[in-house]
Amino acid sequence: MASSTTPPARRSRPAAPPAPPAAPPAGPPTADVPLAGPPTADERPDERSDERSLDIPLPADDPELFEFDLRGLRVRWALAAARSPIGTEAMTGADRRAQILGVPSQRLMEHAGTAVAAAVKALAVDLGRWGSGRILILCGPGNNGGDGFVAARRLARAGADVVAVLVAPAARPTGADAVRNWDRLQGDHRVERIHAPAARDLAIIGQGIEKASVVVDALLGTGIRGALRDPIKAAVELVARARMEGIPVVAVDTPTALDLSSGEPSDPVVQADLTVTFHRPKIGLLTRKGAALAGRVLVAPIGIPPEADRG
Repeated sequence: MASSTTPPARRSRPAAPPAPPAAPPAGPPTADVPLAGPPTADERPDERSDERSLDIPLPADDPELFEFDLRGLRVRWALAAARSPIGTEAMTGADRRAQILGVPSQRLMEHAGTAVAAAVKALAVDLGRWGSGRILILCGPGNNGGDGFVAARRLARAGADVVAVLVAPAARPTGADAVRNWDRLQGDHRVERIHAPAARDLAIIGQGIEKASVVVDALLGTGIRGALRDPIKAAVELVARARMEGIPVVAVDTPTALDLSSGEPSDPVVQADLTVTFHRPKIGLLTRKGAALAGRVLVAPIGIPPEADRG
């Protein structure tokens, strides 16, 4: 992948483990990867429980997390996947109430990004791609991108070489948490930070895209209205090119431009091989269109307490 210049949001947090969709168009061979559908009866705990009450460590506090394969992550996070699905508004409300109850937003982001990093490593190892090339993480300016910056840092700590791209006109993310995690990448010798303010910058980054081991879509979460505009549109098109080259694609929370409530896509939309969503399954990922675009789904806990779902 070629690089451009290297100078130095709020998030949606819902998820859904849909049944495996019909085989998508061209893409990497992930169909036989042992991964997620809904938890089995043996894996399904009481929905009224939470990770704290069962002494299950949350992602950023889990010392064994990066040792799991994809099936192991599904079992580790079975409680989150067993919860009833929600849409965008309910997820936003749960996120907000968790912070009112004393859960720092920075901690929510740390758990989310760590979960994504563990899933990316597990997928890469399962496909024999771990260490075969750099991991490209395309990050929007908001909290979805902030999750991507955390994932970049955690993957670098796990031994990966990472390219973290801020896809936004402004040279810095929006929101204190995303800014903090973007800044934390500075000086990490395993992470190259790139600012891509325009479509031409994505074209440069896309040169040699076939050398990437995995591409991560951390562009946009919820709140998409209407058609995508550059540079986000160009980044989504770059993801499509990568997938056509056989590079596996991991989406953060939702494939960019897929509505988590309705499952309706905008155009263009990311086609993922694996989606890591947060806290609960998402209604939009369970629809026919949503499931086909999300690929396999993991639902990761991020520390939202059960009482935050009530309101």
